[in-house]
Formats: sequence, C-alpha cells, structure tokens
Amino acid sequence: MAQFYSAKRRVTTSQKITVTVNDLDPFGQGVARHNGKALFIPALLPGETAEIVLKEDKRQFARGEVKRRLNDSPERVLPQCPHFGMCGGCQQQHASVALQQRSKSAALARLMKHEVNDVIAGEPWAYRRRARLSLSWQPKTQQLDMGFRHAGGSEIVNIRQCPVLVRRLEALLVPLRECLTQLKAARHLGHVELVDADNGPLMVLRHTGALSSADKEKLEQFSHSHDLALYLAPQSEILEHVNGETPWYSSDGLRLTFSPRDFIQVNDRVNQQMVARALAWLDVQPGDRVLDLFCGMGNFTLPLAKYAASVVGVEGVAGLVAKAQENAQKNGLQNVTFFHENLEEDVTKQPWASRGFDKILLDPARAGAGGVMQHIIKLSPARVVYVSCNPATLARDSEALLNAGYQIQQLAMLDMFPHTGHLESMVLFVDHQ
Repeated sequence: MAQFYSAKRRVTTSQKITVTVNDLDPFGQGVARHNGKALFIPALLPGETAEIVLKEDKRQFARGEVKRRLNDSPERVLPQCPHFGMCGGCQQQHASVALQQRSKSAALARLMKHEVNDVIAGEPWAYRRRARLSLSWQPKTQQLDMGFRHAGGSEIVNIRQCPVLVRRLEALLVPLRECLTQLKAARHLGHVELVDADNGPLMVLRHTGALSSADKEKLEQFSHSHDLALYLAPQSEILEHVNGETPWYSSDGLRLTFSPRDFIQVNDRVNQQMVARALAWLDVQPGDRVLDLFCGMGNFTLPLAKYAASVVGVEGVAGLVAKAQENAQKNGLQNVTFFHENLEEDVTKQPWASRGFDKILLDPARAGAGGVMQHIIKLSPARVVYVSCNPATLARDSEALLNAGYQIQQLAMLDMFPHTGHLESMVLFVDHQ
C-alpha cells in the first residue's frame, strides 16, 4: 500500500541570514521577504534589520528567530508589562500604539479593498474590563498559579500586574491570589473571572470540588473588604449569586443589566464611541424602522430605540433575548421588540419583518453572517452598518452586499484590544441602486 506524507520542510541548518522587516502583522510579528516568500519573525518591527536563523521553511512562508538585532525602529517602545513575552495575552507592547493602529488599518484596507476612513480608539492602557484567569494548584510549591496561558504553551504565567486591565481589576490580582491560595479547596479551583461593571467589580469563581463553610466565609470576607460582588460556579452551567448588586453598564446613557456570563464589549471607551458612530452612520430618523441582528442584550438596539419610530432586535440565544426585553422595560422603551430566531433561516418570512426596514445593523460573532446576507438584501434597507470582530468573515460577507449594488461609504478600524492581534471594525454600506 502506498503511503503519502505531507511535504513539510524541516530546517536542519542554523545558518544565519540577515533580513530587513518591512511590515508588521496583526500578531506583532515582523514580516520580511526571503526567497520570494513571506518570512515571519517575532519581536521585529518594520525598518529593523537582524541576523536570524530559519526555524520553519514551508512552501508559502517561513518563520525565523532573531539572533541579533542590528538596529532599533524609532517606533520600538519599552513594554509596560513585566510579563510581556511570556504571557500570551498581548503580542504588540513593543510597538508604538501609532504603529499598531497603522498596521491593523492597512491589513483591514487590504482585505476590504477600501481605505480606512477612521480609527476609533480609547486609552491604550487600563481598558480591559473583563478577564478570565486560569487557576492551577502546584503540589511541589504548595502554591496556586493564577494567570494567563504562556505564549505558545499551556503553562500558566503567574500574573502580579496587568496594565491593560482597568485599575480596579488589576489591584485585585495579588490579594485575590493570596485569598484563593488559603482555601482548603485550592486544589479544586478551575478559573476565576473578573468583570468591572459600572456599579463595581465582580468575581466568578469556578470550583470543581465542594467549598467548606470556612472557605465560603473567607471568600465572602474578601468580597466585602474589596467591595466585590461574588458569584460561585460549582458547575459550568450553574451560577450562584452570593452577594453584591446585579452588574450593569451604560450604553448611550441607558443602563443595561447583565449576568456575569453575558457577553459585553470588553473595552467600554471604544464601545461608547462605536455605538455613537453606528447611530450617526445609520442616520436614524424619527420615522425609521430599524432592525438589529445578532443584537445580544441590546447594546445597539436600545440606543437605536431612542431615535427611531420602532426597532426590532433579533438574537439566536434565548437568554440574551430575555435580558434585552428586561433592559428595554427598565429603560422605559416601548418602541422596541426582541425575538429569538435562528439567524441562519430566512427571517424575512417572520411577521415582524413584513413591513420591511429602513436601516439594518448587524454585529455577528467571529463566524460572521454568511447565512444572513441574502435576507438583508431581500429587505432592501437604505443603509447597513456591519460591526465585525473578524475581518476575514467581514470581507466574505461584504461581497454579497457589494454584488447587490451597495457601496462602502465608511470603513473604521476599532482599536478594541490595543497591544493584541485582535482586529475589529465597522462598515457603512449605502444602497446606490
């Protein structure tokens, strides 16, 4: 029987070559050209020349490792985090914020075949209002590891500070680890989530073994002394609210309550600007009917309802629909309705779509909205705003609108996650037929 093997080219030589980087990819790797193909080199910036050795050499691309950097880019900066390079959370702290934004904007422009008209950004530090920290008991040291996964590995990097976290969460890192280490159930902890709501921080502790009354008392004391709402998760689908207020955050002046496990945008400053920009781009008029697809718990839907005649929010997760309805009621919005639908099916056949819509907004997950685009075209709105967390699926989905006669009028890069490889964006399509 014949056997076939993939043609992987293993590099067996440590011969040094000298290359100059001319681009930066979203993951903070320098990009050079060698033997007619892209060569990716971690930790190098555009304009820097270095002696490197090839670590991987494939047909389409190669990877290298720096042995000696021969010059420094003027846009090289000192990383603010002592864990940078070990922790896998950030990839670009060695590059200036301006360079990060330029490289992401250039990547977005290439994918969308359209210039980026604007960069929507907030403060590049202390922006992240949610973090999930892994926990692992180490029998040899009798200590609890708490942190993020190692870059390129599964080991936990113990985090004592994290300058991208909002200050209230960063201040909890050291005392929280000390508290959790003292628990009798420290060997049976899975992870801890920290969220900074507008009305204070909260903590969700996932534990795989029972907590003794003494452990629960220690956790409650910790939560009270740090003004922290406490939730326990004995199983992945169970959430026990121990103490503290129900969390909420603001969107265009409205108060949205949420469960600690509900999706909220991690960067509040960028989220506020993003919502304002969506309202402006849609140019919502008092007589408009607006549709919000993948609406979640109403981050865009409820602000839209302040300005439109009526708004329909559609979401595939039933729990988020219930939360959105609750938030509409609490904010006194009578002109907005929410529906739980499978967005892969033809939503244009639903009774609530029979009158059509003047404007449509969609904010899908990373998989994009491939099954939805033809339904949007059927509804023939004058304007469509697409908010994306994955430029590849955005580019794919955009083709349907462009082929139907829509044109890109605005393209913005959202710097939602500075210092990381995440590239988010929003686009305004206008019907020019």
